[in-house]
Amino acid sequence: MRTLTESELGRILSALPSSPRIVASGNYAAPRRLLAIADASIPEFRLFMLNAQPGLPDRDGVIYESAFVGPGMRAHPRLHYFPCRLSLVPHLFQQRLAPDVVLLHTSRPTGGAVSLGVEVNILPAAIEAARARGGIVVAQVNTAMPSTHGDAMVPLEAVDYLLEIDEPLATHTVAAPDTVSAAIGERVAVLVPPRATLQLGIGAIPDATLEALLDRRGLRIWSEMFSDGALALEKAGCLDRDTPVTASFCFGSAELYDWVDRNPRVRMLRTEKTNDPGTIAAHPNLMSVNSALQVDLFAQANATRIGNRTHSGFGGQTDFIVGAMHSPGGHAVIALRSWHPKADVSSVVPLVSGPVTSFQHSYIVTEQGTASIWGRDSVEQAQQIIDRAAHPDARDGLRAAGRTFGMLLT
Repeated sequence: MRTLTESELGRILSALPSSPRIVASGNYAAPRRLLAIADASIPEFRLFMLNAQPGLPDRDGVIYESAFVGPGMRAHPRLHYFPCRLSLVPHLFQQRLAPDVVLLHTSRPTGGAVSLGVEVNILPAAIEAARARGGIVVAQVNTAMPSTHGDAMVPLEAVDYLLEIDEPLATHTVAAPDTVSAAIGERVAVLVPPRATLQLGIGAIPDATLEALLDRRGLRIWSEMFSDGALALEKAGCLDRDTPVTASFCFGSAELYDWVDRNPRVRMLRTEKTNDPGTIAAHPNLMSVNSALQVDLFAQANATRIGNRTHSGFGGQTDFIVGAMHSPGGHAVIALRSWHPKADVSSVVPLVSGPVTSFQHSYIVTEQGTASIWGRDSVEQAQQIIDRAAHPDARDGLRAAGRTFGMLLT
């Protein structure tokens, strides 16, 4: 490990073989300064990030790669999307997408290690894959990055170069739930069993669900991510004090980052652990709540594509739905609006127009009601979805479409 200047790092990066693959911290932990130096030093490179936010290097010669597309890469003409469960992304690095460079955003060194802080995720696997093939690992060390426990700790011997850059962390502001999101969140909260273990995805509806659970006690969190909703549960005394909040990454407010810093109540693990369906299934009453762009009469969910454009990807939805359905007392919920306000179309469709992200859920929940899916035959599932989840303006058309599929719907 060696601490160096920006110009020294630029010379090292400029000497790399042509078109290297760079894996960088994603979500709200992007190492902005390292990415800028790479952009100025390397004529052509591939950049792999998960849920990348705006502000990335963007020019001819920079190819984007992702298994979960964020707004910084969405709809980009140079994006290469890799359909992959989040739990399997480490295998991509080992088998198909070997990294040449890993760019990290970490805490300052302490005790012979740096912490990945709010973004562990697939980074330990990327570090291992890069070092196995003689690649380099660079850390942008920042006093603003919280130090978190678990797999977040990276020994200094696993890092080749450190660049000291202190700057504020990017934050994510959670807006107050609108009336539709709040209604959906309240319906989902009714389904949450006592002393449940929670996994909730990203968005207004998961946030609204957490807000509707503030009167509960003994809850646990085992998730791929969490945000300020988890902190609200902690403040309200909802969380089991004997069980750490466990996830692979987080993002949110400055207050959230202060809370996770050196907090033994928070444990950050690598994706292979948090998203392993077998490990998920070992948690009783695992409640998995995710959203989608569309659901269809066969109870299939599309959370990946809008028309011919990749919107996001599998993420951890498939991992947690499988795990939740095998959990004793567990449930897998798809929660979404019944009608897309911007596109002005029903989110319940006869057959999803994009690839199926997940299927075989316990419930589909909209502001219209709760469709009970598990244990019902295909016609009963469709009837539940039409009568209890679909928008009233879409129901007649859905019934007619279902009959063309041979379903005897009423």
